Amino acid sequence: MSLEPEDEVIICRCEEVSLKEILEAIAEGARTVNEVKMRTRAGMGLCQGKTCRRLVSQILAQQTGQPMGEIMPATFRPPVRPVPIGVLATGDDEG
Repeated sequence: MSLEPEDEVIICRCEEVSLKEILEAIAEGARTVNEVKMRTRAGMGLCQGKTCRRLVSQILAQQTGQPMGEIMPATFRPPVRPVPIGVLATGDDEG
C-alpha cells in the first residue's frame, strides 16, 4: 500500500488526525461524524471540532455518497475554560 501525500493532510489539528485515518474509519464502517470521532478522536480536541467538524462531514459525504444535508452533526461539549482555585474555594466567580 503506497502512501499518497494527500493522505497525510491533517484534518483535525487538535488531535492530529489525518485524512488517511478518517478514510480508514469510514472504510471500517463509520457512517456518522460521531462514529468517525469515536474511532479517530477527530473533533475531541481543545476546539471540540470547531475547525474540523465540517471537513469530516464533507469527507463522510464524499465517501458514502450521502448528501451533506443528511450527515448528522457530531455531538460536542463546549470548550473547557480553566477556573482558578480561588473561585472554587470561595464560590466567588470574580476570582
